[in-house]
Amino acid sequence: MSAGPVSEGPVSDGHADPDRVGPAARAEAAELLARYAELVDAGDFDGVGALLSDAELLEAGGARVAAGAEEIADLYAATTRRHGDGTPGTAHVITNVIVEAVPGSDQLEVRSRFTVFQAVEGFPLQPVVVGRYVDRMRRVDGRLRFVRRTMVPERWGDPTHHLTFDPRPS
Repeated sequence: MSAGPVSEGPVSDGHADPDRVGPAARAEAAELLARYAELVDAGDFDGVGALLSDAELLEAGGARVAAGAEEIADLYAATTRRHGDGTPGTAHVITNVIVEAVPGSDQLEVRSRFTVFQAVEGFPLQPVVVGRYVDRMRRVDGRLRFVRRTMVPERWGDPTHHLTFDPRPS
């Protein structure tokens, strides 16, 4: 895996200012967020693991939850309910994407907001969780890749049809 210097990496897109994030890198980062949502909503947890294979997942407090394709796929399979159609019955909506260069590194910090909607038999459409993702991405073999994802859930609806555990504070 090679990252290349910042001037050739994810942030510059050939611009003179190495701290500037170019439009192509912004679009590539946003597409990775969209691919994540598409894979999770399809119940393709092996695909989620592959997408995040270069990353470690962290809790909001910074504790490591999983890293690498297999651990991440196993985590999603163990904690996310799949319903009769093989999917979680969710729609992950990711908005407010902010992409910034990380000073002194070849990484991008990508911050975004998420809302997870869910509807399954006996459970009408409703938001089940809203929060933030704080991601780090860098170029690996010419492609932008996740290298860290921090999930920060902020408000909960009813996650009992979505998750195999109840993460709401007691």
